[in-house]
Amino acid sequence: MSDHFTLSNGVAIPSPGFGTYLMPEEPATVDAIVQALRLGYRHIDTAYFYGNETCVGEAIRASGLPREEIFVTSKVWNTDRGYQPTLAAFEKTMTHLGLDYLDLYLIHWPAYADKYENWEDVNRETWRAMTELYQSGRVRAIGVSNFKPHHLKALLEGPVKPMVDQIELNPGWQQRETVAFCAQHDILIEAWSPLGRGRVLGHPLLAELGRKYGKTPAQICLRWCLDKGYLPLPKSVTPSRIQENLNIFDFALTPEDIARLDALPPFGESGRDPDNVPF
Repeated sequence: MSDHFTLSNGVAIPSPGFGTYLMPEEPATVDAIVQALRLGYRHIDTAYFYGNETCVGEAIRASGLPREEIFVTSKVWNTDRGYQPTLAAFEKTMTHLGLDYLDLYLIHWPAYADKYENWEDVNRETWRAMTELYQSGRVRAIGVSNFKPHHLKALLEGPVKPMVDQIELNPGWQQRETVAFCAQHDILIEAWSPLGRGRVLGHPLLAELGRKYGKTPAQICLRWCLDKGYLPLPKSVTPSRIQENLNIFDFALTPEDIARLDALPPFGESGRDPDNVPF
């Protein structure tokens, strides 16, 4: 397995990514991101809602690495859905980051039928703005987050289809329908919460496989993602775990062990309401 994936438009995206959810706007976050970059991460995932885009920009500059070596993702938040609000939100994100361009921009959550009568139109208008940003060259790739097949279908009607769907995904929550739909349409799956926020790591199968491969349960989860063709986005502020989450390229799970993990019943989904914040 390579340390990068290639999106449908030919853009290379490094793997794994370094997630920054729940990292506050403070010097410790800058330090953690700099540490991740020094250890070898080349993909930083943030979002307007995370409130730490300024830290991400500071860390990129502090790392001393050339900008083109670092893949940066951010996301437009729910309150900025729609054409003009999305364009305005992008400008705020770029100001926070202090960058000239973004590598990947995502719609953070879809508008959905339970709360929006015109949810399909809202998503289409948001996507129209994303497409414009992509075609202008200010973003190298565009995609979505937390979209299910019925949300994605409306976006496939446009001139540019989503290149990424970032979803909650781990051995305890596999979202098979969404994964299959994205594979059919050449949309890369990114896995947020690839470790199940701790719920999955205590499963006996993860412990058994960890002993077999001489790896931690977390590394087994991340390797499962890679072997399945998903790009994992682990996060940590602990230097040893930041390094641990990167040490997943010296082994591969056997097809039999992948099948055992695939057969796990669902037990890890967060069940969060995307319009009820904080999460």
